[in-house]
Amino acid sequence: MENIILTVHLIIALCLIGIVLVQRSEGGGLGVGGGGGGTTSGRPSITALGKLTWVFGIAFVITSISLTVIAARNANTGSVLDGDAITAPAQSTAPAGDALLPPSLPATGDAPLAPPRIDE
Repeated sequence: MENIILTVHLIIALCLIGIVLVQRSEGGGLGVGGGGGGTTSGRPSITALGKLTWVFGIAFVITSISLTVIAARNANTGSVLDGDAITAPAQSTAPAGDALLPPSLPATGDAPLAPPRIDE
């Protein structure tokens, strides 16, 4: 279900971007040019592209909220610290100087460290 809503959400987002880019700029954004506060000229009638923008915008918000609810429902409510994930390391019988080296690396000697060979 989440994948279906996510796919619809992405399609709506692309459609919303396309519709906004197709619309003609009217130059009255944020009240620039005297169209802001105090004018009595009224608002122009909304076009078909404007209505479609509203529909895609509302659908985008609905799918966003739906995805958030689904993600919250599927989220693990426990903490990593609550579980048995933190355990004490097993006690090793190796000498103290070699405790941090993996078993494949030489502990002592004059040989330089090299990556393991593939044929081993």
